[in-house]
Amino acid sequence: MGETAAELRRALEFVREFTRRRAPRVLEVPGGFAVLDDRYPGSYDDNKLVVWDGDDPGAVLEAAERALDGRAHRQVNVDDDTLGAAFAPAFAAAGYEHEVNLVMVFRGTPPAEPPAAGRLEVAELLPVLREGWRETLPDASEEVVDSLARRIETRLRGADRVGFRGVRAPDGTLAAHADLYAHGGVAQIESVVTPTRHRGNGHARALMRSLLAETAGSELVFLLADAADWPKDFYARLGFETVGRTHAFLKT
Repeated sequence: MGETAAELRRALEFVREFTRRRAPRVLEVPGGFAVLDDRYPGSYDDNKLVVWDGDDPGAVLEAAERALDGRAHRQVNVDDDTLGAAFAPAFAAAGYEHEVNLVMVFRGTPPAEPPAAGRLEVAELLPVLREGWRETLPDASEEVVDSLARRIETRLRGADRVGFRGVRAPDGTLAAHADLYAHGGVAQIESVVTPTRHRGNGHARALMRSLLAETAGSELVFLLADAADWPKDFYARLGFETVGRTHAFLKT
């Protein structure tokens, strides 16, 4: 197995195990598993199927209907690029939207300066998350907004080390924040967010450089990026390279 293939396999295994550990319920399904969290039934990330094997998209569609019965959505993540491309026509016919994500591994030189981002507690981060969700979903109820923000608490079970990091604007407000997960020599950077009013001031770059300095001793550092969105190019400029693709199918 080549270096790139080994890195991809290790990154995907990390994500799968993180998903399993954080879930209150795990069900085995054809080619993978389903996770369920009755506290957040509207959360796509906490109620979904993850598959990476098989040759029958119909069986996976049926499994999604059974496992996610009672949910208002159907989410299926396919970790194998070839399998995801092969399943796409059947999922499209069933009314699913299709998104492609990139698995990007850090291949650059970690910054030499000490990490500058501060550690964030969940209680400090929740108001910022609520504000972000209100902006994204202006018509959502306060109950829905609060539920979407509080999902972050489930991530604490996903890895040996789960932390939240942030950098601040001169006025002290949180200008960018991200998650950092570390387990078994692997580190994942996830949920990098810059609130709208703080964009264009270099806060995300400062945050990412800090995270890369903090994870400098890791065997593998990776992140997932939407193949159709601009952040992938930002990450590439920081030294991340694409090693593989995954597919996500969603019906609402």
